[in-house]
Amino acid sequence: MKQPPGAGADIVPNVDSDAGERAGGDAMGERAVRRFSSGTTWEPVVGYSRAVAAGDFVFVSGCTSVAGADFVHPGDAYAQTRQAISNAADGLTGLGASLADVVQTRMYVTDISRWQEFGRAHGDVFGAVRPASTMIEVAALIEPEMLIEVEVVAYRPGIGGIGGIGRADSTG
Repeated sequence: MKQPPGAGADIVPNVDSDAGERAGGDAMGERAVRRFSSGTTWEPVVGYSRAVAAGDFVFVSGCTSVAGADFVHPGDAYAQTRQAISNAADGLTGLGASLADVVQTRMYVTDISRWQEFGRAHGDVFGAVRPASTMIEVAALIEPEMLIEVEVVAYRPGIGGIGGIGRADSTG
């Protein structure tokens, strides 16, 4: 699949005195952090990455029911959940991980009374993986039509290191 302009993975060394040693870096405090951008216009404006690999973990930012820059599946809690998880999967894949590596999910929902719809979609994807999971009701998401936002954390030994599993060259 061709990535949107600006999408891709970067390897960025972080230097933070002795914090790097505590985080598994060398004595000089350097450790590798890899970031993946989905290429959306809002990532640089807000100042975040779709996914970040650090150490043995990949952290995927909250994903909603968008395809490119377009909101999809209005009113459909199940389909919005599946789309959000699919977007999270793209972030994982961009850094060399997959949904099978997910150890934790967080679902932020605007109507907890629809928990079964959200939960069924989550279970259809993660039923065999069974990550630790939390569903939290929030007052609103960035767009009023959005019913859910999903964050994931994946575990894959060595994935955050330079030359680690799934290393991708910078594309933008």
